[in-house]
Amino acid sequence: MDKIIKSLLVVIAFCSCEKNSNMEINVFETSRNGNKLSEIKEFQINENISEITLNTNKKFQTITGFGGAFTESSAYLLNQMSKEKRQEILDAYFSEKGSNYSLTRTHMNSCDFSISNYSYSPVEGDVNLKYFSVKEDMDDIIPMIKEAMEVSQDGFKIFASPWTAAPWMKDNNEWKGGKLLPKYYDTWALFFSKYVDAYKDQGIDIWGFTVENEPHGNNSSWESMHYSPEEMTHFVKDYLGPQLEEDGKGDIVILGYDQNRADLKKWVDSMFENEESSKYFDGTAVHWYDSTYEFYPDELQYAHNKAPNKYLIQTEACIDSEVPHWNDDDWYFRKEATDWGYDWREDAKKYLHPKYAPFNRYSRDIIGSLNNWVDGWVDWNMILDTRGGPNWVNNWCVAPIIVDPNIDEIYYTPLYYVMTHFSKYIRPGAEIIEAKNTDSELMVTAALNPDKSIAVVLFNEGFEEKSFNLNLNGFSKSVTISPQAIQTITLKN
Repeated sequence: MDKIIKSLLVVIAFCSCEKNSNMEINVFETSRNGNKLSEIKEFQINENISEITLNTNKKFQTITGFGGAFTESSAYLLNQMSKEKRQEILDAYFSEKGSNYSLTRTHMNSCDFSISNYSYSPVEGDVNLKYFSVKEDMDDIIPMIKEAMEVSQDGFKIFASPWTAAPWMKDNNEWKGGKLLPKYYDTWALFFSKYVDAYKDQGIDIWGFTVENEPHGNNSSWESMHYSPEEMTHFVKDYLGPQLEEDGKGDIVILGYDQNRADLKKWVDSMFENEESSKYFDGTAVHWYDSTYEFYPDELQYAHNKAPNKYLIQTEACIDSEVPHWNDDDWYFRKEATDWGYDWREDAKKYLHPKYAPFNRYSRDIIGSLNNWVDGWVDWNMILDTRGGPNWVNNWCVAPIIVDPNIDEIYYTPLYYVMTHFSKYIRPGAEIIEAKNTDSELMVTAALNPDKSIAVVLFNEGFEEKSFNLNLNGFSKSVTISPQAIQTITLKN
């Protein structure tokens, strides 16, 4: 009898929450139990039910987009796949049926995910960049971008980042480390302008730049060039910004910093110290590598408050120091992955780098970032091989899509689906809205899209399913999320 009564109560609770039947609601889930953006239509509602209440009148940042990076490694691999598989990958990332990426990155000159070292300005002493050329990109990166443009119905923004200037412009004359010589500040600013023109000639518009990828450097492991906060501010204020403005490119976005969040405060203090210093900075770029679980809300909030009307974009993230697990979905949910900090971080900060589950890391960070004023979130390589490459430095990482060109096969890792939960359903121009949540074990974010639809993304890291009432202006729907799952709920009138 008790079981019957409990079942009746569940049914009554479920039915009582079906208010405002004009609201169209769809639920999509990716989970350890095997869902992959699967639409869920039936729910077994638990007795312990929490409340998530949306408030469209309380809005926060406007979304710029979500996506990944066009790297030489990814484009090189794409060239090795069959015509059919190449198209499948591009569709998976850029079509409306796929992830529908809206914000992307690429590198200027070579980077650690290039096949070799190269520069668009290879001729030493060419201060006016007479011999500037992007021919190194013509066989791989540029074709990949152009084909992605053909697939994308809505289009996508591209920003470019240099890892280093050509060695002849630097104080150590090396690809790795060192600083840009002051006598070449003019030349380096011109380099950015030339790059815009070269890509424009190929039919590709550059939306923006980051000034330098990881200006702290990377222990001279691969291409890098160092700036202090004051040096970067000086370069942008007195050279890069004026050069782009003079060349009629003043509308191109300039993002400062472009490294880990833990050091964010001192960089935004320099960039946005006053009106003169901040004039040419359109926003701030950050990475996630300081920790495998901490998303640094205090630092993100500080950066927003320092420049509330400027962009705050996560420009790079990946599962680093790992070789991808092929066709092993469950590995991405297990806390077995390690990152560079697991072995090499100083003892006082090693606690920030425990073993972790890649699925959890992506889900936590994207939701945590969106709830702390980040308006764009960009992954690293779109495609890597079964070794986590190829690249010239053997810097192995994981990408959402892994391929084996030897057998012409594609593996969509769970990370691909995590990215899609955001990029497909939260569109550029969407506004993050308030989502009050009574369950502290659920992470939740919500966005009001330009078409007035709403996307709610939830993450349940725990090992038990959870039920909640989703409430909006008199509408209420009872929903259950699986254990170890991410879920996107869309609502339309």
